[in-house]
Amino acid sequence: MKIVEITYRYEDTAAPPRARPADAEEARERLDAGSRAIAGLLDDLQGGFGTAQRIIRVDPRDLGLAPGDHSAPRQRPYAAVLGCSDARVPIELIFNEGPNDLFVVRVAGNGLGAEVLGSLKYAIDHLGDSLKIFVVLGHSGCGAVSAAVDIFLDPQNYLALAGKHSLRGILDRAILVVQAVAKRMATTHGADVTRRPRYREALIEAAIAANAALAAYTLQHEIGSADPNGIRAAYGVYLLGEHRVWAPRSDSVECGGLAYPPSDPAAFARFGDAVAASERIAAMLDEDA
Repeated sequence: MKIVEITYRYEDTAAPPRARPADAEEARERLDAGSRAIAGLLDDLQGGFGTAQRIIRVDPRDLGLAPGDHSAPRQRPYAAVLGCSDARVPIELIFNEGPNDLFVVRVAGNGLGAEVLGSLKYAIDHLGDSLKIFVVLGHSGCGAVSAAVDIFLDPQNYLALAGKHSLRGILDRAILVVQAVAKRMATTHGADVTRRPRYREALIEAAIAANAALAAYTLQHEIGSADPNGIRAAYGVYLLGEHRVWAPRSDSVECGGLAYPPSDPAAFARFGDAVAASERIAAMLDEDA
């Protein structure tokens, strides 16, 4: 039998509050360390039996249970995370965090609509003393991006959305990313890449990464650049089957953990090439080629 035990534990003590990251880089490192810890916990059960255990310690102050103080806890998240609504992507658990650590916004396809930007702007205005980083987290097999890819590959599918304005709003943003990624894949792998058996899957996964990076880039310019505390935006893709965060970069072969988005349009062109040439995407395209 395989058992996974993840315990959120608080102790009624007068211990000082858990330290928050001092800047964006410390915040990114803490998120990466947390995601590696959870992935390692699940990896321990691969191919074997037994119990994998992890305790996530919770400050009683974050539950309104501080000794002698029963008032509502003050918000003090160190990261704001924009994730997809997909139920298989539990944000706090993925990053090994508890209550009051993350300010989480979830929407299908992790797109930047007006409500999402408004929610994140709220975080900047009201939680700026503790907030250090924005994270846009996509995930493998995203349904919204998959639908956008299917429309790109067969545009007549768009007609089915004629009376679904709200759904079109989600997909329209993603289709632009899909078009750009398809061009980079053709440049990197040749015009006949569309005939590879797993082309659709590879295009979906590459577009998911590009969509997250573009959203992080937009956040940095829309919100982060005006923040006096130096908040930064980062992106990543949670791989459902591997329980790890993947983020191809334009300036490195490293793909593990969260990454900062390209800094300008020219860097985005290099980023597109890096995504298309990444080991994960290349492996899909080379399979049974």
